[in-house]
Amino acid sequence: MLIQPELTGSARRPAVFFDRDGVLNRDIGYLHRPEEVEWLEGAQAAIRLCNDAGYFVFVVTNQAGVARGYYAEDDVLRLHAWMNAELARNGAHVDAFEFCPHHPEGADGPYRRSCRRRKPNPGMILDLLSRWPIDKEASFLVGNMQSDLDAAAGAGVKAHLYQGGNLADFVAQRLARQES
Repeated sequence: MLIQPELTGSARRPAVFFDRDGVLNRDIGYLHRPEEVEWLEGAQAAIRLCNDAGYFVFVVTNQAGVARGYYAEDDVLRLHAWMNAELARNGAHVDAFEFCPHHPEGADGPYRRSCRRRKPNPGMILDLLSRWPIDKEASFLVGNMQSDLDAAAGAGVKAHLYQGGNLADFVAQRLARQES
């Protein structure tokens, strides 16, 4: 389990916010089982690059499958724990996974609603900004959809559209720009 630093007295660090499906892993639709994960080229190395550069690494992901009744929140939590264990084998880690299980068109029940955390709303990013000592001006999001970019804009964070290719190369270029 990762320990969240206290906001007071901690030096602020930049962060990279990654969307999950379509950025870190192949988007198969409603992914919730570890055996279905197919990491995208350079994904684990990209996270390690961010770790090594001193950035916090966060994953912000909509998980409408919970609202639609396809799987439970516990399934998402187990998948994210598995992903971090896989990353650890490669010298990398995600500091926190944030997900929104809500959808306004979900099955009846507590998950069927609009939510400030569901992208394109910025709630997941804003929550991380409030809980972690993040240097927002030096941070950025990597997403593959307009809703990712909109969420970042709503939180006042730079965003980059990832459209495929080696994610480590893509992130390395963005980190180099941040340094200059």
